[in-house]
Amino acid sequence: MQPVVLVTGGAGYIGSHTCKALHGAGYAPVSYDDLERGHVSAVQWGPLQVGSLQDQATLRRAFETYRPIAVLHFAALAYVGESMQEPGRYYTNNVGGTLALLEAMRDHGVDQFVFSSTCATFGVPAAGRIGDDDDQHPINPYGSSKLMVERILRDYETVHGLRSVVLRYFNAAGADPDVDIGERHEPETHLLPLVLAAAAGHLEHVEVFGDDYPTPDGTCVRDYVHVSDLADAHVRALEHLRAGGASLACNLGTGVGASVLEVIDQVERTTGRSVARCVRARREGDPPELVAAVERARRDLGWNPSRSDLATIVEDAWRWYRSG
Repeated sequence: MQPVVLVTGGAGYIGSHTCKALHGAGYAPVSYDDLERGHVSAVQWGPLQVGSLQDQATLRRAFETYRPIAVLHFAALAYVGESMQEPGRYYTNNVGGTLALLEAMRDHGVDQFVFSSTCATFGVPAAGRIGDDDDQHPINPYGSSKLMVERILRDYETVHGLRSVVLRYFNAAGADPDVDIGERHEPETHLLPLVLAAAAGHLEHVEVFGDDYPTPDGTCVRDYVHVSDLADAHVRALEHLRAGGASLACNLGTGVGASVLEVIDQVERTTGRSVARCVRARREGDPPELVAAVERARRDLGWNPSRSDLATIVEDAWRWYRSG
């Protein structure tokens, strides 16, 4: 019998790709999603339980019905700009929802937890690549909400024995190589889908927020990691916990940054189409550069991203975009 894993946010972008990876690794993923920003069509590798984390009755019924051995937690609001406008909503959802989930886990004897965190917990790094143990000083409510959960997890381990793996994503991008699922947000705010939309003629131009950052070409630099590589890291994190591994927190990136203009240039090379750019003012809450050091994920999880070069990311994303 396949071990059951509860995947909150399993109808979302990274959650759905992880459900596919879990299924391929012999697990039975159960998606728990309120569908505010997820999509039923993305749930293809197990059942879907529609519900909010704040809905205690539905959440507890999911635990009682499916009896998961572990939880992979993706359900969160995740727009930096939105968090600057609606901080209360972010704390209520990201922190309050996670607390409700952890309490349900405690009540049902589930003590293995993989948490979808973010590089936004680090804020503006001093210099160079961001290490797993670097100081965390988030500069937006989204990053602060995720850091609060990281701290809560340490207390739950001390008091309740819950072991966790915290995975701090850098910039998730790309799409399933088999074109089963891909990136679809409403509204879409992520750079790569917007650039692809412009290349396809569905947008007049791409907005570039800031060209005066202290970076080589003046635009923000980010560490892009393929969503399928992220999914693989979650499976490895789960297996680490199942094997009795200790709690840990690690970065998921490539150690190589790409600027906004470099992403646009790669899209032009891949698609053979030109992309118009329109420079706007900087967005509040955007650090100039976020690039990961990923030694712990490689050492402790055996994780080695295989599709995260920028050309492959863009190629897979373009194939998915054209399939829609």
